[in-house]
Amino acid sequence: MDRASPSEESDDQSTDERIRQAKSAVAKRLRYVRQHHPEGPFTLEALAKRAGVSKRTLAQAESASGSNLTIETLVKVASSLGITRDAYFLDEQVFREVNAELETLKELRQQGVESVALRQSSATALPSDSLQELTGLLKGILDSATKAQDTLQDIPHHQPDETDS
Repeated sequence: MDRASPSEESDDQSTDERIRQAKSAVAKRLRYVRQHHPEGPFTLEALAKRAGVSKRTLAQAESASGSNLTIETLVKVASSLGITRDAYFLDEQVFREVNAELETLKELRQQGVESVALRQSSATALPSDSLQELTGLLKGILDSATKAQDTLQDIPHHQPDETDS
């Protein structure tokens, strides 16, 4: 009977552990975006319908129960939420960057901004550092506008009377 060598068993265990960690990370990210998306929060049923996947598939993915979630499902979910960076569910840096962008979008919507158009001269996407810089600028503008609005609300209003004429 063939037995695996100790190093092969160790490799299998480390691969199994990496798979478990990846499933856990996908589950965490899926749950996070479902609950914190600017258009959400979404129920499992609502997100499943929006993405064109089954509620059961999403529930299993969020619980990291060992279901074999496909790339197709992840891309469908991301696409349905306006996320074009396919590594969102798999890469921590992309996850953080996209969430910062979504948070900026949420803040803009709270300020009454309906949409933001990014025009570029080429068909390529903005580099990640440019997108982060733009996100930072927009957050700065929003923070300044909020502070100005708060300051204006704190100023007592003078009602003109007959002596002001």
